[in-house]
Amino acid sequence: MDLVLDLAQLFINGIAVGSIIALAAVGLTLTYGILRLPNFAHGDFMTTGAFLTYLFNTQVLNHVVFGVDWLDSLFAQANVWISIILATIVTIGGFLVCEFLIWAKMRDRRATSTTLIIISIGLALFIRNGIIFIWGGGNKSYNLPVAKAAEILGVVKIPYYRLIVIGLAILAVVGLHCLLQYTKIGKAMRAVADDIDLASVSGIDVSRVVLWTWVLAGGLTALSGGMYGLITAVRPNMGWFLILPMFASVVLGGIGNPYGAIAGAMVIGIAQEVSTYWLPTEYKLAIALLAMVLVLLVRPQGLFRGTI
Repeated sequence: MDLVLDLAQLFINGIAVGSIIALAAVGLTLTYGILRLPNFAHGDFMTTGAFLTYLFNTQVLNHVVFGVDWLDSLFAQANVWISIILATIVTIGGFLVCEFLIWAKMRDRRATSTTLIIISIGLALFIRNGIIFIWGGGNKSYNLPVAKAAEILGVVKIPYYRLIVIGLAILAVVGLHCLLQYTKIGKAMRAVADDIDLASVSGIDVSRVVLWTWVLAGGLTALSGGMYGLITAVRPNMGWFLILPMFASVVLGGIGNPYGAIAGAMVIGIAQEVSTYWLPTEYKLAIALLAMVLVLLVRPQGLFRGTI
């Protein structure tokens, strides 16, 4: 009975971690599928979202006082959610700055994939060391209200913020689905991912699609970073340690397929967390990659059809 309960607890933890990886992996697969850019700086942008959330949560918004007890109490409860929103907006700005200063110029020069990979790794190192320069190399944590864990059948406990992470991820995925399936820009993004040349001659504004791709990727990535800080310490290398699970999720789900990235992230997240029942946590990444290899041996194309 203890085994079942422990595995159930780890399974739920895996869903929460998989939800975070899923949002970041969707952003990564969109830039990979539409722009053909393997962006190794993606994990460090996720870290940026977490640290900006920490900045707003503990050093900016906590000084806001309205002088009305009930309003101050309400604002204190909403502090972290407002912080995540503000951090997401600023991180999207960072993505767009990199597009105008780096990636647009590289596309004009028709840079090779190898060149893009090297540039993205350099950008990742620049962002990570910038974070260490500003906030130091130690762990940080949000200023969160204490919340009671939820219980399932009185035996399996789900920490409140893990439950929130899963709920926010579901809302984000539903919003992403509606955008891709029912809006003009979503249909244009799918068309560019399938065939950029055909989409261009069909009258689709590819440059506009590129900007929307960065906005969507940046928003989801920053949101995942802010959410990750809800369930763990905020560290300068947190995104770098998740970049391999992100890429594994993208490959596992089919490169360029956002729904596949979500499914792949869930497989990776659950496999990582459940494995800790038998193995030390240091082997999490190895388990994630092993899960990817095993699935690809059965379905070399990934769980879903990719766009590449």
